[in-house]
Amino acid sequence: MKIELRGLAVCHPAARAGALALQPLNLQVAAGEQLAVIGPSGAGKTTLLQAMACALPPRSGMLRLDGQDPWALPRRDLQRLRGRLFLAPQVPPLPPRQRVVTSVLAGRLPAMSLLASLRSLFYPQDIPAAYDALRRFDLDDKLFERVDRLSGGERQRVGLARALLAPASLWLVDEPLSALDPTRAQQALATLLQQARERGVTLVATLHQVDAALAHFPRIVGLREGVLVFDLPAAEVDRDRLARLYGQHEFELQADATALTEAQPPQPTAPVVMHCR
Repeated sequence: MKIELRGLAVCHPAARAGALALQPLNLQVAAGEQLAVIGPSGAGKTTLLQAMACALPPRSGMLRLDGQDPWALPRRDLQRLRGRLFLAPQVPPLPPRQRVVTSVLAGRLPAMSLLASLRSLFYPQDIPAAYDALRRFDLDDKLFERVDRLSGGERQRVGLARALLAPASLWLVDEPLSALDPTRAQQALATLLQQARERGVTLVATLHQVDAALAHFPRIVGLREGVLVFDLPAAEVDRDRLARLYGQHEFELQADATALTEAQPPQPTAPVVMHCR
């Protein structure tokens, strides 16, 4: 799915009246492209994803998805367009008493009739597909587990596994690594990017892990206080640009570097030689 923003400005519902979470910005994303959005806390990253997901209307400017203005469509057509989008929030809204298999298969709900969706709550359809999606995130052993018995990181990966079953051509993923250890984070990113490429899906992800974004995504967008600071190939995003982007929030960069250091395997220590005299 192709995305085009023209002077798009958005207010977040929780913000004070008139405050813009996104200043007017222009951005184009080609169909099948993968890009990461980075920036300090409060930069407007989540608001940008919600605007792309047609969850927040623009205050001014225009959003176009595959050439269509979602907010100019009839209600039925808007719902149909939303069915082609998959938004994965940082904390996935998984019913706690639900089985994992049912939660994953819920990714297919936009393509199901009301009767079929109600039936799937009691009699999950296509269990092998759910198993395969979970297997890619190393969660296949949790297929019939209850959601409230999962750790935070496991719930986050269940939310990502939903994307693999969704009838979507645009994946909007908000902070998918926030509850994952470094090894799981690498696995999750690799899976999302590989599956997006194989399916021709457009992938836009917000990340606090800057080094992970630079290592995995070919294109990086930097946001600060709702303003687009840069839109560059990953190879052109150097430490000076990052320092200017994060400013007084540079500790977030340092925390990311610390996490990466902790993820490295320990170096072997030199043997201690004892000399007896």
